[in-house]
Amino acid sequence: MTPEELAAAGLAYDVRDGVATVTLDRPEVRNAQTPQMWRALAAIGEQVPDDVRVVVVRGSGSSFSAGLDRAMLDPGAAGEGETVAGLLALDDEEAASRVADFQRGFTWLRDPRFVSIAAVQGYAIGAGFQLALSCDLRVLTDDAQLCMKESALGLVPDLTGTKPLVAAVGYARALEICATARMVSAAEAAGIGLANVVVPAAELDATVADLVAALTAAMPGAVRETKALLLAAGGRSLDEQRRFEREAQVRRFRDLAAMLR
Repeated sequence: MTPEELAAAGLAYDVRDGVATVTLDRPEVRNAQTPQMWRALAAIGEQVPDDVRVVVVRGSGSSFSAGLDRAMLDPGAAGEGETVAGLLALDDEEAASRVADFQRGFTWLRDPRFVSIAAVQGYAIGAGFQLALSCDLRVLTDDAQLCMKESALGLVPDLTGTKPLVAAVGYARALEICATARMVSAAEAAGIGLANVVVPAAELDATVADLVAALTAAMPGAVRETKALLLAAGGRSLDEQRRFEREAQVRRFRDLAAMLR
């Protein structure tokens, strides 16, 4: 996508030195998300260069993302499929297919080719929380507030956030967070495994930069193979995981041997 197309979707995108930075750039509405933004995120995911080792997702201004743009909930808003009213005009299969398109804007962040980091400051609400959950790692400022707001709107989290939330905090805590639609503070997020680290807002950029440097210091093949192993571990038996570990290790030995020739 061109910079102009990305800007129209409320995004900025930059790639340099093996690091891709995706910025939600609608600070006037606290980076509220739209279907156009989700499609643009999916397009970014399809064009990430192979030499990118880290993807950083951040928000412009004082918040990561306030979630769904409330204009989508306006029954009088135009744009078939771009509003809840538009989705209701479709049959069930078509509506579900449309949501599947939206979800692609989130799932690419789990690609084993790179490690994704959410740099979260201020509010990460609903779709914003799910975008942060789509990333492998989360760095939060100490004023960050997370909330799965969907149940308060009569909806469910549908942008791929439920699985990583359960993986991070367990079923019971995930259910309580989603069903009550309460705020989760940065301190609580750190305590229950939602945040890798919490820092003052003034230290967010430096902390993310240090994490990026640490992630890119290791050999890229090792990090990619490790991420792939960990992503799939929960769905495998121990014997299956042992097999994938040893197969990955043989590939690493061969790659290292080729480098030494």
